[in-house]
Amino acid sequence: MSNVISAQAARRAVWRPLWELPRRSNLIVSLAARELAARYRGSALGLMWALLTPVVMISIYTFIFAGIFGARFGVGGSAWDYAIYLFCGLLPWTAFQESVQLSANVIVARSNLVKRVVFPLETLPVAQVLVALANQLFGTLALLMAIIVVRQQVHATLVWLPVLAVPQALAMLGAAWFIAALGVFLRDTAQAIGLALTAWMFLTPIIYPEAVVPENYRRFIDANPFTALVRCYRRVLLEGAPPDWRGLAYFSAFALVLFVSGYWWFARTRKNFADVI
Repeated sequence: MSNVISAQAARRAVWRPLWELPRRSNLIVSLAARELAARYRGSALGLMWALLTPVVMISIYTFIFAGIFGARFGVGGSAWDYAIYLFCGLLPWTAFQESVQLSANVIVARSNLVKRVVFPLETLPVAQVLVALANQLFGTLALLMAIIVVRQQVHATLVWLPVLAVPQALAMLGAAWFIAALGVFLRDTAQAIGLALTAWMFLTPIIYPEAVVPENYRRFIDANPFTALVRCYRRVLLEGAPPDWRGLAYFSAFALVLFVSGYWWFARTRKNFADVI
């Protein structure tokens, strides 16, 4: 009987920090604000880099793919239309990529906190996710301004953005927790995840429309959860349509599984962090 009770207590101990995260919101916001401040400290443009960086990326992609190769989204679409479709697809992907890559070393870089038993280490990846979402917000504001300039209108369907942001945040949190824990034990995680994310991006219809994918490869593109998320962002921001509910349900299921499994892995392995670091 005592063994059963101890097993139940161990399971509760694993999940307790997750339920306590809302009470640690002040700490998470403080960590995220410190990360943002450190990232742009000493630079002449400061937070303007959060807007300038995606603009430069979009300009390069548009010049290469729309200008040189003549890629277009939609029949009769212009290079400007290509730019805003590209921008819209890159926003959620860049946030996910940034949060995962920065989480790979977040525990090792703060090794002084690992041996503090009372410090909630699970908040460190959460802060990285919050920073990435803040940068996505800045990018979304820039995209809306670009849409107004290019199309002279903004669709009311953008009110669906919070519905897309919730499962996206869950996926980012799960991936960040998983990679943060893995980075403690495998120091090559940051390099490996960079290559994997690059491949994943090109398997997602971000820089090219879904329509150009050959039929033989369409099932692989459709099986990619981020295809559905990117499609939903483009529908609500650029096409004036509601989200693709079937695709959003698929991505939400993927996000929930990633969230639960990522946190479980982090919580189960954290007791070994101090021994490894």
